[in-house]
Amino acid sequence: MAAVASAESTREVDVLVIGGGPAGSTAATLLAEKGYRVALIEKERHPRFHIGESLLPSNLPLFERLGVAEEIRAIGMQKWGAEFVASWLGRGETFEFKDSWKPNPPYAYQVRRSEFDEILIRRAGRAGAEVTEGCRVREVEFTAEPFPVRVTAVHDGGRLEQLRARFLVDASGRDTFLAGKMSVKKRNPKHSSAAMYGHFHGARRYEGKQAGNISIYWFEHGWFWFIPLADGTTSVGSVVWPTYMKQRTVPVTDYFLATIELCAPLAERLKDAKLVTAVEATGNYSYQSDLSHGPNYILIGDAFAFVDPMFSSGVWLAMNSAAQGADVVDTCLRNPSQAAATLHRFDRTMRQGPGVFSWFIYRITNPTMRDLFMHPRNTLRMKNAILSVLSGDIFGSTPIWGSLRLFKGLYYFVSLLNLPRSIAAFRRHTTDIAADAPAE
Repeated sequence: MAAVASAESTREVDVLVIGGGPAGSTAATLLAEKGYRVALIEKERHPRFHIGESLLPSNLPLFERLGVAEEIRAIGMQKWGAEFVASWLGRGETFEFKDSWKPNPPYAYQVRRSEFDEILIRRAGRAGAEVTEGCRVREVEFTAEPFPVRVTAVHDGGRLEQLRARFLVDASGRDTFLAGKMSVKKRNPKHSSAAMYGHFHGARRYEGKQAGNISIYWFEHGWFWFIPLADGTTSVGSVVWPTYMKQRTVPVTDYFLATIELCAPLAERLKDAKLVTAVEATGNYSYQSDLSHGPNYILIGDAFAFVDPMFSSGVWLAMNSAAQGADVVDTCLRNPSQAAATLHRFDRTMRQGPGVFSWFIYRITNPTMRDLFMHPRNTLRMKNAILSVLSGDIFGSTPIWGSLRLFKGLYYFVSLLNLPRSIAAFRRHTTDIAADAPAE
């Protein structure tokens, strides 16, 4: 770690939270409510644009715990399920959350993230956390007690500030502040993809209860998301193989619109729509850190790991890790003798979520997996178990694991029955991963 530079002012707090997204704001709220002096530092100023607008049913009980349920309801569009569309078949299959193992609640929300994130960070402020926006953490150093964390941050105007804390919560998102400083962030060797996305007005939506459902469109080069928002805007994004993205020779907006035309069912829903935001692009965004904690710090949300967003798991994994992390910090500060065991359990939780979702995500573009999703059956409650995963119900006591193992067995069995096709899909996947590998 670099030595912490001298600063113009110093603050001493119990817990310093880096990042004011869903993870950081959740952790700051819960820790402040436990009576700790909490400082939350966010590099941007809310409201600010962010992708990842689709939530899961498992988020809703946490909204109640945070006291923001009604505010989220006011900005959200109800999402009762997810539609998976095979563009070459010209049809889709809808999965409704009510068919999960324990359908409570049976819906989630689509939200504009600028509004959603601002609700959460303002809640942290009302809970008593010292919220500082427009301030970026630059350096960190771990020293001796009683304030073993020393951080230097720079405000938008250039003023330096030093913060001393008893504990550090890294919720810096894809900036991965601590993982970067410690060189423990690792590119995912099993999955690699790139994304382009923007917002549209005038997209054709479904009628009635299905109007707010997310639609996932498979096409030759990957998949698309179609997320309806309450204000009439629709978030549309493509997640593609790196080899496809590397073929781009035109501006990213033109390439994105041309890519949409390759998926006929999606293009039909957007034929009368107008792109109303700039198109953003990002590449090689799946990663995980080698560690999730140390004696005086934890990594939560995307600061620890980020997986492909096909199952809309990002916000749920971030907020759940923050809720778990707040309890971990409380235990570490109040009962240091229990810290090691508590941090060990926290590490298992942090790895469980990405692990469960990743098994599906690594295979979701495989022809076998697509066939199983397009012809779902509830033999031995396999469909119920998959719907529970889609709902985010993977951390509690719901007994889904036996049925999930049976589904995985079915997947491998069908893959063997179609061995030439499976080998061809594996080779393509391997080629795409290799094409995006960093140069030696």
